[in-house]
Amino acid sequence: MAMATKKSLCVGLILAMLLVSMVEATQVVAKQSVDSSSSSSSQYHLDSGSSYGSGSLKSYQCGGQCNRRCSQTQYKKPCLFFCNKCCAKCLCVPPGYYGNKQVCPCYNNWKTKRGGPKCP
Repeated sequence: MAMATKKSLCVGLILAMLLVSMVEATQVVAKQSVDSSSSSSSQYHLDSGSSYGSGSLKSYQCGGQCNRRCSQTQYKKPCLFFCNKCCAKCLCVPPGYYGNKQVCPCYNNWKTKRGGPKCP
């Protein structure tokens, strides 16, 4: 009888742990979906109906937008340096992680001495 009680106790504990882990996993997935929906809406920095282009950002928003823009590159330090420099001048950072520079003409048209693109 004692052996049956121990087995049922072990089974009960395992089921309880499984239930707790499932609840935690559900909460993590729900939090990720909320985070991704909020980040996707702020990704395109449309402040109160304004459009892209020079002046679509405030200077204090450059850091966050450049962190987003440079988050998937392996050259993070130079990307952040030049992105912040370009954002400070143009007050615009293109959407996405790469490309889309046509929506920020100042950002797109600023060139290096050699004629290459200055802004990532």
